[in-house]
Amino acid sequence: MIDKLVEQIQKKQAPIVVGLDPTEKLIPDYIIQNKVSEFGETLEAMGEAIWEYNKGIIDAVYEYIPAVKPQIAMYERYGIPGLIAFKRTVDYCKDKGLVVIGDVKRGDIGSTSAAYADAHLGTVKVGSKTHKPFDEDFATVNPYLGTDGIKPFIDVCKEHKKGIFVLVKTSNPSSGEYQDKLIDGKPLYEHVGENIAAYANDCMGSKYSYIGAVVGATYPEQGKILREIMPKSYILVPGYGAQGGKGADLVHFFDKDGLGAIINSSRGIIGAYQNEKYAHLTEHGYADAALEAVKDMIADIKSALN
Repeated sequence: MIDKLVEQIQKKQAPIVVGLDPTEKLIPDYIIQNKVSEFGETLEAMGEAIWEYNKGIIDAVYEYIPAVKPQIAMYERYGIPGLIAFKRTVDYCKDKGLVVIGDVKRGDIGSTSAAYADAHLGTVKVGSKTHKPFDEDFATVNPYLGTDGIKPFIDVCKEHKKGIFVLVKTSNPSSGEYQDKLIDGKPLYEHVGENIAAYANDCMGSKYSYIGAVVGATYPEQGKILREIMPKSYILVPGYGAQGGKGADLVHFFDKDGLGAIINSSRGIIGAYQNEKYAHLTEHGYADAALEAVKDMIADIKSALN
């Protein structure tokens, strides 16, 4: 699957991923009110609103981007209807040829981690039939339970040609409380990066490994170090736009050929209509605003890389 991701990035000349993180504050009021009129003030109404909102954005941007990254918490908060919207979103994106990175941040002891891996990347059997429960192409994984939490995902990746992005240095302001702690003279995130580099060697695509890493755009100097530590891992870079990351900050995440990293923007794209720059499109033009934001993001990153 890493080869498909790289191929799509090269084809579309867009090393970006759109984070599909719907919230009530981002979904236009008219969509929510229409669904409430149809389904009442119910979880089903919000599930349907999320799906309509996502579909509009996907239809607008899919020809310009290689991948999407739905954050499952934004769907889980609405229970089963939210998870149905998540699954519909995953399937629709795959039908459009997009690579889907399930931002699920799973990681637990062995048997539980194996169940998560099967749910999001693998298969389950019911009698004589095999099913793919969520069927994302990649999943994000929390490494802090150690190898027990990561190896089941690696096993599923090998079997099904899927991939993972392991949290190494995250974009949130308090990440340093743990991730920057010095151990044997090096910050913890460097130790994690070294482990990811070792895993990566055992799970290779054509040039890059199925085992990637998450490194926040808000920490460009750490990104430069980790790029060297993990030469075969693709780096998923959250924190562009709404969290302050800019194209000029991201050059060191990439290899010299402009590959090796994919930059995520969520609110900055799916909520672009709320940005003064795109406000003229109004909430009814939220998908058009998302497309304009995608084009601007691609131009910003291309300019920085050149």
